[in-house]
Amino acid sequence: MANDLFNSFMTGPDEKGRFGEFGGRFVSETLMPLILRLEAEYERAKTDDDFWAEMHDLWTHYVGRPSPLYYAERLTEHLGGAKVYLKRDELNHTGAHKINNVLGQILLARRMGKQRIIAETGAGQHGVATATVCAKFGLDCVIYMGAHDVERQQPNVFRMRLLGAKVVPVTSGRGTLKDAMNDALRDWVTNVRDTFYCIGTVAGPHPYPAMVRDFQSIIGKEVREQMHAAEGRLPDTLVAAIGGGSNAMGLFYPFLDDKDVEIIGVEAGGKGVDDKMEHCASLTGGRPGVLHGNRTYLLQDDDGQILEGFSISAGLDYPGIGPEHAWLHETKRARYVAITDREALDAFQLCCAKEGIIPALEPSHALAHVMKIAPDLPKDHIICMNMCGRGDKDIYTVAKALGADID
Repeated sequence: MANDLFNSFMTGPDEKGRFGEFGGRFVSETLMPLILRLEAEYERAKTDDDFWAEMHDLWTHYVGRPSPLYYAERLTEHLGGAKVYLKRDELNHTGAHKINNVLGQILLARRMGKQRIIAETGAGQHGVATATVCAKFGLDCVIYMGAHDVERQQPNVFRMRLLGAKVVPVTSGRGTLKDAMNDALRDWVTNVRDTFYCIGTVAGPHPYPAMVRDFQSIIGKEVREQMHAAEGRLPDTLVAAIGGGSNAMGLFYPFLDDKDVEIIGVEAGGKGVDDKMEHCASLTGGRPGVLHGNRTYLLQDDDGQILEGFSISAGLDYPGIGPEHAWLHETKRARYVAITDREALDAFQLCCAKEGIIPALEPSHALAHVMKIAPDLPKDHIICMNMCGRGDKDIYTVAKALGADID
């Protein structure tokens, strides 16, 4: 890895698209020309001032960036330890961090002359963001979504359809994010001429993990500036939830070479990380393998068959993780923990009661870990957590879990 030469965690991936032994490009021959063309287009865009000028204009005037860095005063007082700051990416247009990346990919798609955009989605936020940007630019949009997720994320399904997208329920497997990504890849192989696949997380074949990370790193770049303005220094600890890991990578990446900043990723522990595999904690309870075009940590059996994970959170319900996270785990630059559904629900309710913010179930996992560690840390310790999505989409799921009737 290049980072060994430069003593930096910010130089990957290498020329083969690998972060150490993770990442790479495991795809069919049909897709290779498209992926190589995408890689070349992105390499050109990275040094094109006009591309980034358009991105920053859209981030500012369409998305509403920079998102605020908010001192959660009542939550801090309640926990009685470290100061807790929330990076408010749920205030972005469409209600999550996903649009940061979607804008970049669709600008690349337009450069490549693609008129048809496909995407996978779990919680629906990536689907909503993709449908939104497609509507803005007049592009055809098809969203693959697991049938189970269609049922538990009805508000976002309706939003996507209002925005003109075709939502395709995927009934294979358990009908969740993994299965949606499988069907999106099948579509891409079949429609290579006019179709662009907009992947929503830092997974998939190279260059997707690095490209999505680069677009999402606007989160961490803003936090560095905002934290200096608020506290005159960097945070001591960063915390973010992880499914595939794009919101976390976006927060973490600009801090990877700041050795005094602790980095914690929070996986979905479901009903508990044990042999029953009723969780989606790939780093905590999985092992390396290949899925969706890259080598990373996966939930799998002894024969290498991918297992069906479980989480109350549709956005974290994925049996793998982005390859850069796998590498950060192996190099011990970042620490990864698991939070159960019950703990996430408790954090969801506490955030509502103490801060008047209804979080998505995804960042509720991150907040649950903040609740565990903050009380034992000194009062001058600063935690920054990424509030990567708002909770409108999860109201029915939470009500059902809490035994409340809102019909």
